[in-house]
Amino acid sequence: MNIPFTIKQLGIHVDYQTTWAQMKDFTEQRIGTTPDEFWVLEHDPVYTLGLAGKEEHFLQKTNNIPIIRTDRGGQVTYHGPGQIVIYVLVDLKRAGLSIRSLVERLEQGIISYLESIGVQANGNRDAPGVYVNGRKIASLGLKVRKGCTYHGISFNYDMDCMPFNAINVCGYSGLKVVQLTDIVTADENAIKSELTRFIIENIYEKRS
Repeated sequence: MNIPFTIKQLGIHVDYQTTWAQMKDFTEQRIGTTPDEFWVLEHDPVYTLGLAGKEEHFLQKTNNIPIIRTDRGGQVTYHGPGQIVIYVLVDLKRAGLSIRSLVERLEQGIISYLESIGVQANGNRDAPGVYVNGRKIASLGLKVRKGCTYHGISFNYDMDCMPFNAINVCGYSGLKVVQLTDIVTADENAIKSELTRFIIENIYEKRS
């Protein structure tokens, strides 16, 4: 079965709260035949806390970056320019996926993309995301509403990583991050295109 989907390139310096509201609206209004959507973008600097997010994971609050409590899973993370965000608006039932299997497919899509450019990476069942040599290169956080997902993944490409030092990344003390430009040289537009392609292929073409 071919599942319809649309990829939307929303650009850079995208406001987080506006996009969050748009994701919720899309999910509320969609029906069984609505194509899934993948929104590719970069946010202005912002910290977000998931549903279980704890203020104690902020080690300092002196850098004037907004803090937003949101409705995704997970703890605290940072978004900013140079980080590729892909929001995953998928009908789980139509795709034949559980939330756990979707998370695994998202991770594997990122891992497969990195492998295609010669970078070895891995997931961690106890701490969702993708890691290169123990450092986190991609984070995941999802919300399920009416059997459909929103929110998605963030992938560190070429960004200022200093704001991560102000938090326990994803709620883990001492967890460090890494960005792709620390490892290899690649074109950002090509990364966005290929990363999105690998993720979509893993969602729809490798269903169990």
